[in-house]
Amino acid sequence: MSQAAHLLPAAAHPGRVELRRMRWWDIPGVILLEHAAFPEDAWSVGMFWSELAEAATRYYLVAELYGPGDEDPDLIGYAGLLAGVGEAEVLTIAVAPVHEGRGLGAILLTELMREAARRDCDDVVLEVRVDNARAQQLYIRFGFEGVGVRKGYYQPMNIDALVMRSGNVIERFGSKASEASVDDDSVQSMDWVKE
Repeated sequence: MSQAAHLLPAAAHPGRVELRRMRWWDIPGVILLEHAAFPEDAWSVGMFWSELAEAATRYYLVAELYGPGDEDPDLIGYAGLLAGVGEAEVLTIAVAPVHEGRGLGAILLTELMREAARRDCDDVVLEVRVDNARAQQLYIRFGFEGVGVRKGYYQPMNIDALVMRSGNVIERFGSKASEASVDDDSVQSMDWVKE
């Protein structure tokens, strides 16, 4: 991922993905993607409003893709983190189904891990459906290991959640002083993997 920078207008860079902090005006697009990615157990509009209201402990990003001539990008992913004292939790990562398998989930997870490190959280935990092998493989690549199971966690389907944990986050993803987070004034931009 490239460093945070002010860039030429994104429309001048077709095929670019930009990460920025999620804002309230992103919620309609996020909800559409939420229902596409998690049709059986999607979060509600109110849940996203509540999460964004907890700005001191939450960190939410959106990923936007600019196509040729686009002035308005397509929202193709988002992710959220809860940062506590010494430990953080990945709350959600979603990628538009048509863009799965192209590395965006890893990009979003990398930024969440970096933010956990910036907030001095050396351990990160998450829950993932026991039947979601693709997500589990991504998390394993990032050093997560299974530490338990929550029976019937995902409702209404009554599917178990695998609880995973990754340690040594500060050592692996930088320190609080070494990097600035994606804030109101910065954008992270990278070339998108071409199909």
